[in-house]
Amino acid sequence: MKISKAIGLFIAIVSLSGIISGCFRGEPSDKPPIDIVRDMDDQPKYQPQGESKFFADGASMRPAVPGTVAHGKLIDDPLFFQGLDSSGNFVAVSPVPVTPELLSRGRERFDIYCSPCHSRLGDGRGVVVERGYNPPPSFHTDRIREFRDGEFFNVITHGVRTMPAYGPQIKPADRWAIVSYIRALQRSQNATINDIPEELRGRVR
Repeated sequence: MKISKAIGLFIAIVSLSGIISGCFRGEPSDKPPIDIVRDMDDQPKYQPQGESKFFADGASMRPAVPGTVAHGKLIDDPLFFQGLDSSGNFVAVSPVPVTPELLSRGRERFDIYCSPCHSRLGDGRGVVVERGYNPPPSFHTDRIREFRDGEFFNVITHGVRTMPAYGPQIKPADRWAIVSYIRALQRSQNATINDIPEELRGRVR
């Protein structure tokens, strides 16, 4: 009998504790909340752009140490990371060797990031254009076909006019893959019978 009373008392205490604790959190009240350990909720810290009495200039935010480079932002090869040659001009040809694997990767990235506007053919008639978005120029016009590879890379990185920058989303290696795939698209849409190996021309209808 004593055991049953002890169990009942324990259950009552636990239940009462849950009810009381529920009154402290999540319930509308004009009274300040009860903080058993206040520094868990109100920890001393500096707010962005806040004042500091510790530093001589009174600012809490500190300038970066000279020479600091953010993770992933080191540009030690302007050719690869910016598409620029030693004179600061856009390179004519991608520095990444073109392989079937590169073109496959470029097609995958192009279909994800570029085709909604440019379409999978690169003619500027993507699905968002059909819904009212400003159409981009076709990759198959003479003006765009004369772009240097570095210029394509730069546009993908920084955007142009209504096209947003994709540098934060697409890593440099994939941007070069997309550039190579765009070149493949341009060639495919402007190909002639002479571009097909002679031994394969009989298969073309």
